[in-house]
This record gives sequence, structure tokens and C-alpha cells, in this order.
Amino acid sequence: MSLSPAALMHGYIRVADAVSGFFGRVAAWSIAASCALSAGVAILRYAFNVGSNSWLEAQWYLFALAVMLGAPILLKLNEHVRVDIVYGGRSARTKAWIDLLGLVCFLLPLCWVMTRVSIPFVQESWAQHELSPSAGGLLRWPVKAVLPVGFVLLGLQTLAEIFRRIGFLAGSEALDTNYERPLQ
Repeated sequence: MSLSPAALMHGYIRVADAVSGFFGRVAAWSIAASCALSAGVAILRYAFNVGSNSWLEAQWYLFALAVMLGAPILLKLNEHVRVDIVYGGRSARTKAWIDLLGLVCFLLPLCWVMTRVSIPFVQESWAQHELSPSAGGLLRWPVKAVLPVGFVLLGLQTLAEIFRRIGFLAGSEALDTNYERPLQ
């Protein structure tokens, strides 16, 4: 029994969407943790004159998690940035073609390049046991490792979005092409 290409693409889309959903929840919790840590740091600093560079850096690390792990779910939810003059007011098929070209020509290659460039960056930090230059700072390699992980996850979701657009153009996938221009 062999699966059709459409069935394989649909299966990949479901798996990628689930992975992005999981890491999207991790990103949301990292925002909540960062806010709680920020509030705790402020209370300790102003009420008890106690502070720590590691607490501040932990906030930055949590924010890095939110940004890099949250990007794929934003792409899946169709909440990513677009150029209104190119995208707005077009038909659903035209929007799908614009998306497809952007995903294939720009986002997927960007994910590949950023993953390739960031891996040696993390490896070097790991090998050197790089620490923050701040007194009491944290190890740097964990936050640097978020870069290739985030771009791999974004690349996997990008591939799912490419398949989704191909399926939509072929008539086998549903696609929400509604786009709300951001308030300015």
C-alpha cells in the first residue's frame, strides 16, 4: 500500500502543525515565566536591594525562547509579516502564489542559511564553556543553541506551509488567506 503525494503532504502538514503548536505553547510559557521573573527581580531589587545578573540574563534567555520557538506557530497561524501593497486586495489563489514564492525563494533558504551559520557559533560556545562577561552571568551556549533549533523548527513549518499552498492550489487543502492589516 502506497500513499499518494497529497496524503503524504497532508500527513507532514499535520505533524509539523502539531510540533509548532507544542513549541508555541513552550514559547507562551516562557513569556509568562519571563514576566514572573521580571516582577520578582523588580520586587527584590526595590524592596530588599537584592539583585543578580543571572536573573536578568535568565529573562533574556526566556525571551529568546519565546521569539525563536514562537515563530513557527505564528507562520502556521498566518500571523507573520507581509508587504500590504503586494498582498492586500488579491484573490485567494494570487495570495497563495505570493506566499508560495516567498516561502520557497526567501524563508526556506533563510532558515537553511541561519541554521548552517548558527551551528558552529553554538559549537564554539560549547567548546569554550563560554560564560557571560557579567559578574554572576550564565552559560552562553544554551541561549545560542536556541538559534539553530528555532530556525530548524521554522524551516519545518515553512515546508508545511509550502505543502499547504501547493495543496490549496491543487484543490486538496483548505487555506485561510484572510489577512488583517496591522493597526498603525
